[in-house]
Amino acid sequence: MKKIILLSIILLTGLEVIQAQNFKSVIDLAQRRVPWLAHHLEFTQITPENGKDVFEISSVNDKIHIEASSPSAATEALGFYLKNYCHRSMSNMGDNLSIVSPLPRVTTPVKIAASAEIRYALNYCTINYTMSFYKWKEWEHELDWIALNGVNLLLAPVGTEIVWQNTLKKLGCTDKEISNFIASPAFTAWWLMGNLQGWGGPVSQEIINQQSALEKKILKRMKDLGMQPVMQGFYGMVPTTLKKFELIDQGRWAGGFIRPAMIKEGNGFSKVAGIYYSEMKRIYGNDLHYFGGDPFHEGGNSKGVDVAGYGRQIQDEMQKHFPGSICVLQGWQNNPKPALLSNLDKTNVLVLELFGENTDNWFTRKGYESTPFVWCTVSNFGGRSGLYGKLQRFANEVYRADTSIYSPLMKGIGIMPEGIDNNPVVYDFVLDLGWHQQKVEASDWIPSYVSARYGKNNDTLQKAWQTFLQTVYSSPDKYQEGPPESVFCARPSFDVRSAATWGNMIRNYDQDKFKKAVKLFNSASQYMKDSRTYQIDKINFVRQVLSNEGQVAYSDMIHAFNVKNLDLFVQKSDDFLSLLKIQDSLLSGNPSFQLHTWLMQAWDFGKTISDKKQALKNAKTQITYRGPDNPSTDLHDYANKEWSGLMKYFYLPKWRMFVKESISRLKGQNPNKVDYFSFEKAWTEKPEFYLPENISSSSMDKLVKRVLY
Repeated sequence: MKKIILLSIILLTGLEVIQAQNFKSVIDLAQRRVPWLAHHLEFTQITPENGKDVFEISSVNDKIHIEASSPSAATEALGFYLKNYCHRSMSNMGDNLSIVSPLPRVTTPVKIAASAEIRYALNYCTINYTMSFYKWKEWEHELDWIALNGVNLLLAPVGTEIVWQNTLKKLGCTDKEISNFIASPAFTAWWLMGNLQGWGGPVSQEIINQQSALEKKILKRMKDLGMQPVMQGFYGMVPTTLKKFELIDQGRWAGGFIRPAMIKEGNGFSKVAGIYYSEMKRIYGNDLHYFGGDPFHEGGNSKGVDVAGYGRQIQDEMQKHFPGSICVLQGWQNNPKPALLSNLDKTNVLVLELFGENTDNWFTRKGYESTPFVWCTVSNFGGRSGLYGKLQRFANEVYRADTSIYSPLMKGIGIMPEGIDNNPVVYDFVLDLGWHQQKVEASDWIPSYVSARYGKNNDTLQKAWQTFLQTVYSSPDKYQEGPPESVFCARPSFDVRSAATWGNMIRNYDQDKFKKAVKLFNSASQYMKDSRTYQIDKINFVRQVLSNEGQVAYSDMIHAFNVKNLDLFVQKSDDFLSLLKIQDSLLSGNPSFQLHTWLMQAWDFGKTISDKKQALKNAKTQITYRGPDNPSTDLHDYANKEWSGLMKYFYLPKWRMFVKESISRLKGQNPNKVDYFSFEKAWTEKPEFYLPENISSSSMDKLVKRVLY
């Protein structure tokens, strides 16, 4: 009997050790972010329900006991406890993680099962518009935030440069041919998607090695936290100079970029794929199960190609080297084309419906021709400034897909912004939808978000946010590609309708109502002085008010010109330029809105002076004329930002040139037309870091009052 008892004790002790090991990464996360809570946590492993994650939270003595089916479910549970009991949260725009004592008790155990098998995050473009110059410190924060929101599938193409470098070396390419193919870290997204090659380079060996080492850290941390990476697969893209194989010319992409070629299917395809995947496996290991890559993306040339056969070879080569892996395709515009899907083994395919806030391709295409898919939202293009997010639309569409005839194909939800340092409410809301069985009402959900965002359940803030739901975060049934832009950020002209070629400046909400809500939000300032997240949001909301008023000031200025009233034009142009300068001062109040932050991140990214200078130039190029060096490029200002420093030193000089030229015209003179492109290109080559204005809290209060009252 004693032996049986002893054996039982040993087995139970062993089980406790295994369980502790399974959730060590979650405790480590808590120790990094909320050390005041970490030693109060204990975990138990439970089985999934219906093949999906589940967790249960309870209080046991002075411990917060979490039962979870996976590390991902456990981190979601930790995030749930922090948000709903401690009123604490992380985000890309400020953390609210100060000590809570005593710890709130979970008086009645809470059990939540995931509705989404997959909770996905990131767009290829996010890797550049936000993360171009991330090092481990930034990635560690990103991964912790993502984990606390329950993500279990994450795009992770960092470090693909070295895979391609080794592959091309083994194919006999010269160093110059390789460097002309690999794009700089500020433009890798469009290189990996087959839109351009070599832009921003050449990339040094130090940077290639640095990115590979970073990817290894990312992959290890993801594995520890229960997240699967989506790696870059081989889908036929090769350098245009790889003439030893039969190639399919892909022409040019937006702005005039020369696309990489596509290799024809057959033995050549197999040879390149074999080397590529062998290098991927050698560098990053065998434990990889998802691979992204879209052939003939955004207008690529598939003329004369058996698209069905091409797609099948992509999948066959992937399966040959990583058996059972999943081919991840972007549901964007007409992609993936029906022909591409037609000959695939769809049990090993996953389509990401990108643009769920505006489209329902999952429905119109009958579940992407019976292919597993994940409902996602882009919500932001180019990382542009602007408040936007169709929250109720998100909830309605996710529930509609979940309860439709295509529900067996609906595998989950995801966030795919092109830039993610904006609108934190959108990302928290969408990812939370993956843990609800019933349709969510945004107005019912928002109170818990507000409390977790700011640390206090303040009635004034709650009322303001309910109005934000009716304005900037409302869900009008109108097509809209991301947030409305600011006229301040546009190339000056007499008929500005957008800053980016595919942008918009239409405000689909009541701007007066929004401004009143911002006033209400600001009225809580005296109670929220110690809240970093409140201060960030206050600047952002006031920025939006000023941006809206800039539209009116611009219209007044153009009207004055059109009626040929010089004195009125001088007055209205002064008003417009004054608002732009106020915007710069306002945004200097927090590093989240400063050009200097982005540029210093770029400078710190490289180790050698040469790499630092290149990163700095690429950082400036990406957010301005973008490339290529073509005055008629339609990509200029695609990633426009309302940032302090960018307003004052990039946009303001151009608008001053416009005003000067316009005044000359009104005086009957014949001035030379302003060459904005030359100014923009020259600006990117300057070494300046544009230090932000040092603005005091009292001066900031005066600025806010000037805008709102």
